[in-house]
Amino acid sequence: MKKIVFFLLVGFSFFSAVAQEKMMYGDISRKGVPFAKDPHVIELQGRYLMYFSIPPYSNKTGPENGWNIGIAESTDLIHWEKAGEITPVGEYESKGLCAPCVRVYNNKVHLFYQTYGNGKDDAICHAISTDGITFERDKSNPIFKPEGDWNCGRAIDAEVIKFKNQYFLYFATRDPDYKIQMQGVATAPGSSNFTKKDWEQAKNAPIMIPEYDWEGKCVEGASVIQKNNKLYMFYAGSYNNAPQQIGVAKSSDGIHWEKISDQPFLRNGKKGEWNESESGHPHIFETSGGKTYLFFQGNNDNGKTWYISNIEVFWNENGPYLKDKM
Repeated sequence: MKKIVFFLLVGFSFFSAVAQEKMMYGDISRKGVPFAKDPHVIELQGRYLMYFSIPPYSNKTGPENGWNIGIAESTDLIHWEKAGEITPVGEYESKGLCAPCVRVYNNKVHLFYQTYGNGKDDAICHAISTDGITFERDKSNPIFKPEGDWNCGRAIDAEVIKFKNQYFLYFATRDPDYKIQMQGVATAPGSSNFTKKDWEQAKNAPIMIPEYDWEGKCVEGASVIQKNNKLYMFYAGSYNNAPQQIGVAKSSDGIHWEKISDQPFLRNGKKGEWNESESGHPHIFETSGGKTYLFFQGNNDNGKTWYISNIEVFWNENGPYLKDKM
C-alpha cells in the first residue's frame, strides 16, 4: 500500500510540474547570455514561428553587428529552437533592423519591421516570404514614416492587422522634443500589397499617449487582436526597466482607443522574480485552436539579459483577463 501511495505521489508531482511548465526563451548566440526581445508569433505549416529582436554581437564589427531579427520554432509554444536570422541586405537597414511584426496574408508571410540606429530617421519596412525563414525586401522600403508637427518623424514597433476591410498599421513615435513615446496609426486598402504608396496616416495626432503614473513617458509596442467587432490593443507602458508593464485598450474603429483600466494588465514581477525589472513589449497571439497567449519580454537585471515568456489570456464580456499572474 505504501508503494502505491508513493508512486501516486510521484506521478502527481510529475504531472503537476508538466502542467506548470513555463516558456522561458533567450537567444545566447550574440552575447553569450540569454537575450531576446520584442516577440511576435505565427502559426505556419504545422509549427509555430517566433520572431524577435537580437542585439549586436559582443565580439564582432561590421554591418551584421547591429540589432537584427532572430527566428525560433516550436510545436508546443513552450520549447523553442533557433531556426534562422534576418540580417541587413540594404543600405537603409545597414545599421540595424528589429521589432518584427509577422502576419500571414494570402498564403504569404509578411514581415513588418523597423530600421534601427538612425534616430529620427528610423522607419517601418516590409518583406515577404513563403517559408517564414527567407525574406524578400519590398522595393519601396521604407514603407512608412509619420508626418505632422506632433511627432519627430520616427516610426518604430510596427503592428499590422486587417479590420473592416482595411489594414491598420500601428507604430510608436516620439514628440518633437524626443522625450514622450506615443502611438500613431496609418491605414491601407484591404486590397493592398503593403507598398509605400498605399499607406496613409489616419490621424494627424497621436491615438494614444502616456497618462497614468505607471506609463511614465512612454506607450509603445502595440499588439492588436480582434474579438467580435472590437479591437483590443495590448501595449507597453513606460520605458524599458522603468519598469515597463503591459496595459490594454479597446476600439470599435481602430483609430479611437479607450484604455480599459488605469492599472497594468500584466505587472512586472516581485523582487527576486525573473521579471522583476519589467514585463514588457507584448504580443497577443491566438492559435488555430482558439486559445490566446500573451507573449512578453522580461528580466531581473536591468537589461543585462532578456527572456521571452508567455501566459494564457482568457476572455469574457468585459474583455481579457488572467487566471495566473506570473
